[in-house]
Amino acid sequence: MVADKDKPIKRPDGRYDNVDFTKAVGFKLPTVKASYLRRDVLLFANAIGCTKDELHFLYELHPNFSCFPTFPINLPFKQTDQDVFDFFARALVTDVPGVPPFDPQRSVDGERGIEILHPIPVSSAGLDLEVSPEIVGVYDKGGNMIQEMVQSVVDRVSGKVFARLTSKAFGIGQGGYGGPRGPKTVDYTPPARKPDAVHVFRTTPETTLLYRLCGDYNPIHADDQFAEEGGFKGAFLQGLGTWNIAAHGVLRELGGSEAGRLRSFKARFAKIVYPGDALETRMWKVGEKTVDGRLLDEVIFQTVVQEDGRVVLSNGFVELWKKGSQSKL
Repeated sequence: MVADKDKPIKRPDGRYDNVDFTKAVGFKLPTVKASYLRRDVLLFANAIGCTKDELHFLYELHPNFSCFPTFPINLPFKQTDQDVFDFFARALVTDVPGVPPFDPQRSVDGERGIEILHPIPVSSAGLDLEVSPEIVGVYDKGGNMIQEMVQSVVDRVSGKVFARLTSKAFGIGQGGYGGPRGPKTVDYTPPARKPDAVHVFRTTPETTLLYRLCGDYNPIHADDQFAEEGGFKGAFLQGLGTWNIAAHGVLRELGGSEAGRLRSFKARFAKIVYPGDALETRMWKVGEKTVDGRLLDEVIFQTVVQEDGRVVLSNGFVELWKKGSQSKL
């Protein structure tokens, strides 16, 4: 709960007094519980395109049964539910001190990232998982406001942090309050050479319907009429659906489909993907580095629609442990 003294006051001209962006940084939003079954892990792997030759992601009796490493990105949506839920009721956000209210109905997902700190278990059995969100930046881009957040997936029994989830949400038309513009973002431009690897996944009208069962129940991804009322030509693929399909492509092509080799993955959402679009993820190895005595590859990637070349994921960057290095994770 934000105290009244920390809430900006809206003037008749639509601008705000009592704005103090420094109060927002470090603000912790309500923690939510999270849980999941092996069945959720299997469903996720199917939804993002894992194939029969990656049976360790698709079959719970496989001797190397593994959770696909980006699975936690959906836990803030799913939380503890095993049934469908009201997406918009869950999307309501808590007021953040010192800044104008952030309207989720007029916002878009700008960027997402994940850092894997410990191997993701194949279920939450025996764990007391919580997702702990913290505001790390609120930026005023004139016409728009950007809210940057880090969410930690933590087991309260052991204190172990399994993953950190990063996000930037763009509040359309919610800027202009005189706040900081924020730091310059790192530019991950693909090299001017042939990609080192390419992965293609053709979506179908059922791709969005399958992926929504992972926790993103926004009707705009299932109901053509609902989407058309919003100005779109029909239901379209979840941004995180595209993002996770690309993550699978990178891990398959450059990481040998080994769950433990993904250290981090992030990208910016650029364009909408419609059912039937073929997603082509292009990857370039751009460097190596050592972290805690272990070697990893640095990879830039970009995802485009094969039919018309439009970029749907940009500024993509991945860290992959070298084969054998992940055993020390």
